[in-house]
Amino acid sequence: MLAPTSEAELAGMIAAAEAPLRVRGGGTRPIGKPVAGEVLSTAALSGIGLYEPGALTVVAQAGTPVAEIEAALAAERQRLPFEPMDHRGLFGQEGAPTIGGVVAGNISGPRRIQAGACRDSLIGVRFVSGEGEVIKNGGRVMKNVTGYDLVKLMAGSYGTLGVLTEVSFKVLPQPETEATLVVHGLSDAAAVAALSAALGAPYEVTGAAHLPAGASGPETCVRIEGFEASVRYRSDKLRALLGSYGEVTLSGDGPALWQAVRDVAPLSGSEGDIWRISVKPSDGPALGTLISGLGGAVYYDWGGGLIWARVPDGLDLRAKLAARAEPFHGHATLIRAREETRAARPVFQPEPAPLAAIQTRLRAQFDPKGLLNPGLMA
Repeated sequence: MLAPTSEAELAGMIAAAEAPLRVRGGGTRPIGKPVAGEVLSTAALSGIGLYEPGALTVVAQAGTPVAEIEAALAAERQRLPFEPMDHRGLFGQEGAPTIGGVVAGNISGPRRIQAGACRDSLIGVRFVSGEGEVIKNGGRVMKNVTGYDLVKLMAGSYGTLGVLTEVSFKVLPQPETEATLVVHGLSDAAAVAALSAALGAPYEVTGAAHLPAGASGPETCVRIEGFEASVRYRSDKLRALLGSYGEVTLSGDGPALWQAVRDVAPLSGSEGDIWRISVKPSDGPALGTLISGLGGAVYYDWGGGLIWARVPDGLDLRAKLAARAEPFHGHATLIRAREETRAARPVFQPEPAPLAAIQTRLRAQFDPKGLLNPGLMA
């Protein structure tokens, strides 16, 4: 295993490499097609280089554990806006998720509906290309728009364009309090309608999920955050709005509920493949019904626009979705499956030919020798 301790050492290793490299941070997110090659670990590139609470900015090396960053922010009552998911429970992995891995996968949680994705909080990156060249883009302020926006390009590239060494984020204050309202007993279609009503109201919802198999039956959950008086006012308004859909209660432990939604805990404890499906919220219930009919289980996040699904091992869910009478408009990503399943079919939603051609040209530009996670996103 290659384990560089500095950016310069990393650049030298990549420049000298002649065979494929498996880029790895904390090793907690084995997503994508299997990659053959020597492991290149960024775990030793660790540490917070700059944290300015007054400027709402944090800069860290790519191998820095997410927990270390969150602890530093929490000490100043701040947080990463996009609520990054922890995949360890889903994969049964040990180790520590790293901030570089979060950026490489553009990992975002339930708060994405209000705060945006990881890439929307990312303001600067440093990385090493497949030729061993150190590249910097962005900066430490939000108004830096000089040159090409490689910052957004690196988020979600899964280490196929370059190996991240440093990332910069804007951060936000922690809210004073939160409240989670739960509507009980709704069908999937009624739940999505209720969530859409809540998201369309002027009450700044920061979480909107539906759990068809909640602890006491179907649970439709809406979160609001902020100053105590504001949360109390908005909670009362939302309770009245959601009351037309069913019985509404206040969750006794909202933070634990949203952590479970974030980390796919409702589906993690059983065997089967895990899929992540992004669709229009209005299309979600019909897809959920189809998946349930195939022996699967689902729950919904992002107001119904994100479906997490567990299906029997090896089931080609993307083909089943495409075979419906209604055209499938969305993205289906195979998150967890046996290695042979991931090797046999596309893990990520195949792109239209023009976009695929652009991706091919980008990889040829940044990694002409095809060293970095080759084939992982094929």
